[in-house]
Amino acid sequence: MKRILIISDGKPGHLNQSIAFCKIKNISYDILEVKFCSRIAKFFSYVFDKFSFYTDDLFLSHKKFNYEFYDAVVSTGSGTYYFNKYISKKYNIKSISLMLPKSYRYSDFDYIVAQSHDNPPKLGNIIEIPLNLSYSIPKNLLKKESNKKAIGIIIGGDNDIFKMEFEKIKSTLDEIFEKYPNHLKYVTTSRRTPKQIDNLIENYKFDYKLIFSKEPNINPISDFLALCEELYITIDSTSMLSEAKANSEANINIINLDSKKENTKFHKLANLVKNTKEKIDFDAFLKKINI
Repeated sequence: MKRILIISDGKPGHLNQSIAFCKIKNISYDILEVKFCSRIAKFFSYVFDKFSFYTDDLFLSHKKFNYEFYDAVVSTGSGTYYFNKYISKKYNIKSISLMLPKSYRYSDFDYIVAQSHDNPPKLGNIIEIPLNLSYSIPKNLLKKESNKKAIGIIIGGDNDIFKMEFEKIKSTLDEIFEKYPNHLKYVTTSRRTPKQIDNLIENYKFDYKLIFSKEPNINPISDFLALCEELYITIDSTSMLSEAKANSEANINIINLDSKKENTKFHKLANLVKNTKEKIDFDAFLKKINI
């Protein structure tokens, strides 16, 4: 039976893409979390990679696996790619990078699954996909009345490009409550959502409300995707936009925010989601990967 080793940097958004890959391919997996010893160690990983030198001495102590029993190593995020190559080369197993491994050599990954918004080069080992990989199964946190339609609202937060605007979010919520008085209304925030927005959401009467800062271990989004006819998602939430487009038939409304830059990867992905009518079938893309 095939088995994959996932190398994780501990970031949920990255790990979830690696898990999604394994589930879409229907292959069992184990997870190994690694961290560089320091920023300098990460810098040296770029240098060592250019000279095809690989070692695990750049990383903090970590759990040891019987690496030779795996058929492939998969990872997402810049904190994982060097260790991915180290394991692949030392134990002669296939290496798969999810997202474009910038600053590392592309040529010696067996496969690179890269999003269109990163403008990946046209190379034989690169498979271009339109959105972040995702795999969604409802957790049954919500039970919807069969005779009522539902709206899901997914709120992100500040980042280097966008600032979460109080008035913009307030006007969007006001519009939703006015436009859909008879719909069930669900809302969830994220780890980046400012407290001011959390407080704003508390002022509305939602049928389901998850404030991440209060309940960080609950994620209702898969239920939103399964139950809602309409979804409202802030433009900064690329992983949520990707997950919604790949796992839901709902109409997706993008909540735009003022941005410090234009034509970024956020804008490109939002335009793709907006202009794509059907769900994204990741299985069709990943069939090209032979493990």
